[in-house]
Amino acid sequence: MRKDMIRLRPHHLLCTQGYSGKGYSDNFVSNMNEVVERLRTNKDEQIEIVFTTDNLCKSCPSKLSDGICESDSKVLHFDQGVIDALNLTEGTYSYQELISKLDTYLTSGKEDERLKEICGNCNWYPVSACWKNIKTRKYIL
Repeated sequence: MRKDMIRLRPHHLLCTQGYSGKGYSDNFVSNMNEVVERLRTNKDEQIEIVFTTDNLCKSCPSKLSDGICESDSKVLHFDQGVIDALNLTEGTYSYQELISKLDTYLTSGKEDERLKEICGNCNWYPVSACWKNIKTRKYIL
């Protein structure tokens, strides 16, 4: 694993596709912009999937400490939905391959039912571009 490899928890595969420049704080937005730009522009980007806090959590005000989120029950539900959809384990993956597989899984359901099942309780779901970007495969390079 490279030292500068992006670490993502499973549901952040969805967040990186739906993100549109808004966030919890200026610090969070700055970090998110940096990570998302790298993922969206490098077709060969390798990531490490982790089942704990990650590079995006680092600037989130809900992160209480390493491995602990204020919204753990919700976040773990989101993660489990993606883990189940992709049969994920912790490890190194191609970001593009994962989002391609995830988008195929999500769009094979009726409308956005599969995405709602995973992310329907997310505060960002009603205002995000997740479904639109996934449906159009916007970030598949």
